[in-house]
Amino acid sequence: MVHVVPADPQAVVVAVAAKKKAQQSRSWVLLDSTGETTLLDVDKYAIMHRVNIHARDLRILDPLLSYPSTILGRDGAIVLNLEHIKAIITSEEVLLRDPSDENVVPVVQELQRRLPPVNVIREGQDYTGGQNDIEGDEDESPFEFRALEVALESICSFLAARTLELETAAYPALDELTSQISSRNLDRVRKLKSAMTRLTARVQKVRDELEQLLDDDDDMADLYLSRKLAGTSPVSGSGAANWYPASPTIGSKISKASRASIATVHGDENDVEELEMLLEAYFMQIDGTLNKLTTLREYIDDTEDYINIQLDNHRNQLIQLELFLSSGTVCLSIYALVTSIFGMNIPYSWMSNHGYLFKWVVIVSGTCCAILFVLIMSYARAKGLVGS
Repeated sequence: MVHVVPADPQAVVVAVAAKKKAQQSRSWVLLDSTGETTLLDVDKYAIMHRVNIHARDLRILDPLLSYPSTILGRDGAIVLNLEHIKAIITSEEVLLRDPSDENVVPVVQELQRRLPPVNVIREGQDYTGGQNDIEGDEDESPFEFRALEVALESICSFLAARTLELETAAYPALDELTSQISSRNLDRVRKLKSAMTRLTARVQKVRDELEQLLDDDDDMADLYLSRKLAGTSPVSGSGAANWYPASPTIGSKISKASRASIATVHGDENDVEELEMLLEAYFMQIDGTLNKLTTLREYIDDTEDYINIQLDNHRNQLIQLELFLSSGTVCLSIYALVTSIFGMNIPYSWMSNHGYLFKWVVIVSGTCCAILFVLIMSYARAKGLVGS
């Protein structure tokens, strides 16, 4: 006999709470300015405490919720939601969501390559002298702009690749449809058109977000995290070394971007030219992708018009055939009427000894029906109901 032991209610509650906590935790990857990565499995409250953002901003990055592409500038972070790229960028680190996603892995690799250790470059300049001064000044962009550039480049390349795949599949399918109209070709083109509509909406959202940023200088100024950091920290020669003494990254960043920071403090807060040029470059790229999709849509519309013209032509041919058949049926009905009259089993005196009348009745009736058919066709052709 098997005894069933009742479960402990308190243990059940603890297990359910642990399960909910596990479900609420999210996988993140942390990349600092040296390119080093750290995997994090924390909940949203830990992320909010780390980057100092509100829950409504973090909710934008929730994959279970459908939010459009968004680039938000907050006091100490940039909240980035571009398709599969869901990231939080600060002045010294990048938090990227779902690093195991196949579309996110290339972004992580590119961030590791494009976020080199700035302090190592500075130390290398001490050994090589003035020759490497140019190399050290090649990238004067702040850390957040380098990370933002990687994200924009990745999403633009991703959407451009999807557009190229769609073009490669769509144009041959449309050409095949114009040469042979069949249910298989029509269903194939229908699926491609649906995919193009969804892709166009995704590209349009990214383009609109970049355009909105470019139209508002205040929104672009909110993305200057290093400028905000420089504006709220000492900038004198003695105070610069006291910035986050435990973080060599910030110190090297100050030594590298000191000119931009000092210029900001002296009243150049509204200078967004650097970010504007960055956004314009990728706006042009995403706009080119949208133009390709627009061209593809126009090609599909032209193909649909051509198919409709072909179907209308076939329909007109069927109508002409129906007209021919209807006219022939009317003439044969008249001939059948004459035949039925003479085929009645009614005795008539004039039918006796007049056998030669049969052939004349047949000849005259057939000739009259043929003449009537020709008259009907001539009238229809004169009215343009049938082709010449």
